[in-house]
Amino acid sequence: MARFQTLGDIDVGGRRVLLRADLNVPLKNGVVTDATRIERLAPTIEALIEKGAKVIVMSHFGRPQGRPDPAYSLRPLVAPLSKAIGGRGVAFAADCIGEEAKRVVTALRPGQVALLENLRFHKGEEEAHLLPAAAGKLMEVELGALAAALETPARPVLALVGGAKVSTKLDLLRFIIGKVDFLAIGGAMANTLLSAEGTEVGRSLCERDMADNARRLLDLARERNCRVILPEDAIVAAALAPGSASRTVPIDAVPADMMILDIGPRAVARVATALEEARTLVWNGPLGAFETPPFDRGTVAVARKVAELTGADKLLSVAGGGDTVAALAAAGLTERLSYVSTAGGAFLEWLEGRELPGVAALATAAQTASTGEVA
Repeated sequence: MARFQTLGDIDVGGRRVLLRADLNVPLKNGVVTDATRIERLAPTIEALIEKGAKVIVMSHFGRPQGRPDPAYSLRPLVAPLSKAIGGRGVAFAADCIGEEAKRVVTALRPGQVALLENLRFHKGEEEAHLLPAAAGKLMEVELGALAAALETPARPVLALVGGAKVSTKLDLLRFIIGKVDFLAIGGAMANTLLSAEGTEVGRSLCERDMADNARRLLDLARERNCRVILPEDAIVAAALAPGSASRTVPIDAVPADMMILDIGPRAVARVATALEEARTLVWNGPLGAFETPPFDRGTVAVARKVAELTGADKLLSVAGGGDTVAALAAAGLTERLSYVSTAGGAFLEWLEGRELPGVAALATAAQTASTGEVA
């Protein structure tokens, strides 16, 4: 990973610092229901405050299509942001450009904080390039964790990939197969791979039109000496509903009128064995329909094993992706992994081997700083 500047590399005393954050937090009736991303931003804000910076927080939120929409305002984030930084006041600008933003920013004194309105109220959100730039505390930790997981990992490396569709994670699977020693696949994605190899999966969610792609992925894994782990048994039911009658069946005995909704105990045990062999884990995607009990049991059981090995310093565990984060939070295990990314889509793009615009910008800023160039 290219070198980038951090807060320790720049002098921010008395200066205005634009802090680009990801505050795409869940809201219900105008109230933040999960402030994790806000809380993780707090150490960076506090570090800037201690250095005497005038901190100007900016973020996108939702998809308001490049125009103002009250439903996507960042105003409800003012109170939880203030709480996260010890109750300090947070000024709010009802726009992120123009006279309103200028008025709020001009009034800031060293050590004070302002939050600008949603960047996506303007179509130019992705077109601005500002230098110099440095990674905040959260991004510094995140990039360090990602590098440790795939760029310089302790081996063997296990990738645990779940979710609904192979089609949405083709790039991820192709890239990661060349990076890891084991690839365990769960969720409805596994149904597609099983079906491609001739296993009947009943009424389960399955992308049968992806069979050729699935077989090519398995061939690629064999070529790269990546051992693929597919479920040996499954939890099946007639309907995806809370409390549905369910039972465990071997993976080659799924009834024609039933659906696979979770991995079974033998599958959990096999993944647990792979985890015990591994030194590094990268996890993206739940292993079953975790939102609907009892089909969360496989994901929770594996998460507990990951937490146990991580706590014993036997495993470096990095997880990310919206559903993965939600599943770990529901199990109360988020803090027991080495690192759980809140980067959402950016985490998936990193797993696909794509260049992340924010990281590229930091690398460019670091190069500019070292050569003395001015942008």
